[in-house]
Amino acid sequence: MHEDFERCVRAVQAKDARFDGWFYTAVTTTRIYCRPSCPVVPPKPENMRFYPSAAAAQQAGFRACKRCRPDASPGSPQWNERADLVARAMRLIADGVVDTDGVGGLAARLGYSVRQIERQLMAELGAGPLALARAQRAQTARMLIETTKLPMAELALAAGFGSIRTFNDTVREVFALSPTELRGRARGRTEQSAGTLALRLPYRAPLFPDNLFGHLVATAVPGVEEWRDGAYRRTLRLPHGHGVVALRPDDGFIGCRLTLTDLRDLATAISRCRRLLDLDADPVAVDDQLAKDPVLAALVAAAPGRRVPRTTDGDEFAVRAVLGQQVSTAAARTHASRLVVAHGTPIDDPEGGLTHLFPDAEAFADLDPATLAMPKSRRRTLLALIDALTFGELDLGAGSDWGKARAVLSALPGFGPWTVESIAMRSLGDPDAFLPTDLGVKNAGVALGLGSPAAMTTHAESWRPWRAYATQHLWATGDHPINHLPAA
Repeated sequence: MHEDFERCVRAVQAKDARFDGWFYTAVTTTRIYCRPSCPVVPPKPENMRFYPSAAAAQQAGFRACKRCRPDASPGSPQWNERADLVARAMRLIADGVVDTDGVGGLAARLGYSVRQIERQLMAELGAGPLALARAQRAQTARMLIETTKLPMAELALAAGFGSIRTFNDTVREVFALSPTELRGRARGRTEQSAGTLALRLPYRAPLFPDNLFGHLVATAVPGVEEWRDGAYRRTLRLPHGHGVVALRPDDGFIGCRLTLTDLRDLATAISRCRRLLDLDADPVAVDDQLAKDPVLAALVAAAPGRRVPRTTDGDEFAVRAVLGQQVSTAAARTHASRLVVAHGTPIDDPEGGLTHLFPDAEAFADLDPATLAMPKSRRRTLLALIDALTFGELDLGAGSDWGKARAVLSALPGFGPWTVESIAMRSLGDPDAFLPTDLGVKNAGVALGLGSPAAMTTHAESWRPWRAYATQHLWATGDHPINHLPAA
């Protein structure tokens, strides 16, 4: 979009927040870059330059606006809508792969050479993987500076910088302030606990929280997830340790309270929480497309901004999807809870009732199938999934190839279309995943006059590429706890 000059100018002059994250506006006279909705008087069009990423604007010598904080705007919705190499790379960079494994590790996960990845990212985003990761480190540093009392040397390491000098230089270059000056501007907003951070996660309005939080809480695994004091809480398995997050719907943002054992995991934890709640979606584009169908128009009008509840761990949800085959929500939670107690990693949670991390694939190495209270066919399905995850045959992470993952899942015993598409929707984040054979979707199809699953699949062609969002509206026609914001 950044190449459409006239359209970008109109968005800036209208201060249209829908375009925040789609592109960045740089002003040649002030050498500052902003988000489209910046509240200051718009510059003259001849002084505007448009960039596809904050990293590209920074590389061109522009610094972040102190008013609109463009580095903290919602991410581009493209990276969660697309399945090509650039989108997969951007999801992995947001997940912290460059910081933990370097550009070589990023390339290895994607199955391409470093040169190919750098070339494609430069062509589309105007910046390579190192520059994009650097921009993310700068934003992480800013959050830590403003919300903790960590000494700057510790903070630099936590933000992913290799040295205090690089940290100081980057912060000055990006924000035109020293780290000490940034902290001084925070004016008492710092948290007392170095390991606990209170953040605001931005999103594009509108957002309908009922089904989003309702679904997560109704299917929550005891010990791993809970609803407490108006917030959804869960444990997180992270690269350097673990964490606990509390997410609360608020007016214009999602309140996020993170407790981490290692602050180096901050950027990764935020990325996974945003992905869980689908916060980088473009709800206006989704609703406009779905509302064109008279069958969905009233549903969309009644609840604009529905999101797709996803997951913080693709492998975890895949295991839970198998446990949920042909059983009730309550039974699926019971099965999952037993696995957590037997194989999960215990944690301490002084603020609530969370007790474990959900087991990863390696933790199931000593799993005795005879202990599973389920039919032999489903035991075989679960063990086949665990083997595929353990030996690297199946990748459900942020940078996964959606087509390849679907093919591998479909080849496993006991994986029918419902299970494959459930995992595609929640683990892979495919916005076009569709479950026409799901009981709730079938009931909605009959009530709305869409007919059989086959007929509904044909009708749903007009909903592409947003059939996962249409599924949320179809589920909402039923009276199920997943559709309601939990009571206090």
